[in-house]
Amino acid sequence: MSGGRFAEPLADGDPETAGLLERELDRQRRHIELIASENIVSRAVLDALGHAITNKTVEGYPGKRFHGGAEVVDRVERLAVERAKALFGAAYANVQPHSGSQANLAVFFALLKPGERVLAMDLAAGGHLSHGAKANLSGRWFEAHGYGVRRSDGLIDYEGMEARAREVQPRLIVAGGSAYPRAIDFARFRRAADQVGARLLVDMAHIAGLVAAGAHESPLPHADVVTCTTTKTLRGPRGGVILTNDEALSKALDSAVFPGVQGSIHLQVIAAKAVCFKEARADAFKAYARQVIANARALAAALAARGYRIWGGGSDTHLVLVDVAGKGLTGARAEARLERAGLTCNKNATPLDPTNPARWTGIRLGTAAATTRGFAEAEFDHVGHLIADLLDDEAAGGAAGGAAADRVDARAAAAVADLSGRFPIY
Repeated sequence: MSGGRFAEPLADGDPETAGLLERELDRQRRHIELIASENIVSRAVLDALGHAITNKTVEGYPGKRFHGGAEVVDRVERLAVERAKALFGAAYANVQPHSGSQANLAVFFALLKPGERVLAMDLAAGGHLSHGAKANLSGRWFEAHGYGVRRSDGLIDYEGMEARAREVQPRLIVAGGSAYPRAIDFARFRRAADQVGARLLVDMAHIAGLVAAGAHESPLPHADVVTCTTTKTLRGPRGGVILTNDEALSKALDSAVFPGVQGSIHLQVIAAKAVCFKEARADAFKAYARQVIANARALAAALAARGYRIWGGGSDTHLVLVDVAGKGLTGARAEARLERAGLTCNKNATPLDPTNPARWTGIRLGTAAATTRGFAEAEFDHVGHLIADLLDDEAAGGAAGGAAADRVDARAAAAVADLSGRFPIY
């Protein structure tokens, strides 16, 4: 195995897979990614993800492994842990979770017994599957209840949340979600948790990079436990992190991750997490985070000016939730029409929507990836008007095709090609 086919590069050993990967890279270069959970990692992160450290298997924690040969990888994990703690100002960090969902499951495992009650944001209001949705393991093991947003403006109904907490008496309250664009009052959630004797978990998966850069308030002073992902605004590999300032919880959280919900860890991802934590300490990253928020506000303003309802009235983060029902569209139709022109987003529920994804009337837009490319407010204002041009045409019957729709698509595709060419990646 020291030579021959074992040493072949991917293009020679598996040209079919290599070709597909090259097509995906080409798509990323040509398209403008507006999916809020996506970003573009650095070359350094990519190098770590492709390193031979992936060959090593370990279980447990540094100094207490279940496999030998761990001297170097122990140092890698310790480095990632210390960088995460320093970045977020936390007394404890666990960098082993494979994803944000795994991190949340581990917290549930550590803090709750099966069947105990959880209060979290409803999915339609912008919550997340791993916060107790019936289709998720968290919703099968625990008794989940929801709070929502005001239907009038899409902002969290804090009075309603507090009333639900008094009614339900949960053991755990979860703040944070996957499609809520405004700043969250973490202190108010803390007070609500204290009033009913509950623990508070803040899932800051989407805003972790903004928090790290000081562009968004940190939940650490208020939460018992904080979880996040290292992708999205943090601009790292796909994986999760658990943070707390309550050192009394550290052993329970460690054992909840391993052996509670995971086995061996992905060491190449741990190494890439260490890299992204270092990158997030740089002044350039802080400038990027501020620009992410400015860009989201520019995008929201452009779409609002064209008659699109923006849930929450704008954005304090990287995320913009757009209602397309006022134009007679579904989220699925809007997503498909934008992708034809190279603008990638995802359909999303809004607070007025039923549970059926086919009937969702929102699209979720994010500014992190294009900001990484170098887009500023002018570019996002342009993107907002491109989106409005395409969706206005779709609403007017462009889905049926025809020369007029083709011209709209062609103009938008040319603009996307120009922007992608002026702000290249890799």
